Parts: sequence; structure tokens; C-alpha cells
Amino acid sequence: MIKIAVLVSGGGTNLQALIDAQEKNELGGGELSLVISSKPGVGALERAEKAGIKAVTIERKKYKELADFDGAIAAALSENNIGLVVLAGFLSILGKRTLKSYENRIINVHPALIPSFAERDFTAFAFTKRL
Repeated sequence: MIKIAVLVSGGGTNLQALIDAQEKNELGGGELSLVISSKPGVGALERAEKAGIKAVTIERKKYKELADFDGAIAAALSENNIGLVVLAGFLSILGKRTLKSYENRIINVHPALIPSFAERDFTAFAFTKRL
């Protein structure tokens, strides 16, 4: 089984779709093993708890540097033996450490929808920061 981590920042509707798929045995060789939220108290954390999935909060605003935030994420993924990362409404930027460690093993479930549905400032955030 490949352990899957889902990175979230909000209500967790995409996470719930993955939880539902897992309950129907539709994830193939994958298992939801970890949820990482960039914000405390969001609905996705409640969904993870209800489904019995380990969840942690790693707040971006608590780290002065992106590299430190990214290091905390990379450490959590490594400690939990994660093989695949799913970005499901994750509204923070990942750094080079995580991107290199999980090259070709990160899926963003809705990258193209941000310009159509998000506020103007958010669109700029999503597309101006490139590594």
C-alpha cells in the first residue's frame, strides 16, 4: 500500500471525496494516512478525525521563512512514510525540499480552477510564485 498524505487549507470537500473513495475501495494500492492542514480549526481536520486519519496542522504564518515551513512539511511526510502527496485545496506554496523529495509524486487536484473561481489577489498569489 502506498501511504497518501492530503494537504489542505479549508473545508475539505476534496478530502471528503478521497475518504469516500477509500471507503468504497476505489483508491487501488493507496491508503489515506495523513492530513496536513496549513490552518488550524478547518473543516478538513474534522473530516480526517471522523475518518480516523492522522491529522496535523503546520501553520505557514508561524514560520518566517518558506524553507522552514517546507522543512516541517517534508519532515511530517517523511516521518509518516508517505509515498504520494495530494494537494486538495492547499493554499500555501511548497518549497524545494518537498518538491524534490516528492518529485513526480505530488498531485494537485484543482490547479486550473483557481483563476476562474478565486479572488483576483489569490490568483496572483497562485501564479506569480514559481520555483
